Amino acid sequence: MNELVSIITPTFNTEKYIRATLQSVIDQSYQNWELILVDDASTDQTVAIIKEYAQNDSRIKLTELTKNSGNGFARNVALEKANGKYIAYLDADDLWFTTKLEKQIQFLKANNLPFTFSFYDCIDEDGNSLNKRVEAPLNLTYNQLFFCNYVGNLTAIYDADYFGKIVIKATQKRQDWRLWLTILKQIKQTKPVPEPLAFYRIRKDSISSSKFKLIKHNFGVYRDFHGFNFVSSVLLMTRFLFTQLVIKPRYIKNI
Repeated sequence: MNELVSIITPTFNTEKYIRATLQSVIDQSYQNWELILVDDASTDQTVAIIKEYAQNDSRIKLTELTKNSGNGFARNVALEKANGKYIAYLDADDLWFTTKLEKQIQFLKANNLPFTFSFYDCIDEDGNSLNKRVEAPLNLTYNQLFFCNYVGNLTAIYDADYFGKIVIKATQKRQDWRLWLTILKQIKQTKPVPEPLAFYRIRKDSISSSKFKLIKHNFGVYRDFHGFNFVSSVLLMTRFLFTQLVIKPRYIKNI
C-alpha cells in the first residue's frame, strides 16, 4: 500500500488558514503524496506561505494563475497536473486527521471500492470545535446522492486508474456534487469510512455556510447538469429541500 495520492487544493486569499492545512498534509502517516496547489490570483500572503513550505518539501507543488477564475477552474488545472493513482480533495481552509489517507486507502482496498469518503467534524474560523459531526448513509446510493450531497469534498478520494481523471465543468458552485454524481452514476453505490477523518472549517464569509444561498446553484445541477426542463427542476428542488432540511439533519451529530 504505497501508491501515489494526488491532493487537489485550490487557494485564494487563505493566508489565515493555509499553514494549518499544509501542515495537516505534511503530518500524514501515509507519506506517498503530492500536494498540487493552484492559486487563483490571491492578493494576500497565501502564495508566499506556500512557497515557504514548498522550498522544504518537493511534494508540495504550486501553480499560480494570473487571473481569478474560480475554484472550479483551479481544481481542473490541478487535476491536469496530477500523477497519482488516487485523487483526493482538500480545500485550503480545511484540515485532515493525521491518519486520513492511511485509513482511507486501507478502507478502499478492504472493500474493493474505487471511490469513498468519510465522516468529518466541524470547526469554526479559529479552529475551535463546534461539537458537530457530519455523517452519511453507510451505503450511499446514486439515488440518495441525487437529492442530497452527502459527500464532504475534503474527505473524498477516487481511483484514477479506474475512472481516469474526471473533469467537471468549472462552475462557480456545486462542482464537487456534480463530480460525485458522475462517479456514482457509474458505480451505483459506495461506502464511507464510518468515522471522522477531517475537520471542515465553517467560515462566516463562505457561501457554503448558508444552504439557502446555494439554492440557485443546486437548481443548476438539475437544470444544466442533468438536463431537466424548468418545471421538472423545480419539482426536483422541492424534493432536494425536503431531504436537506428533514433527512440530512439526522446525520449531523452532537459530539
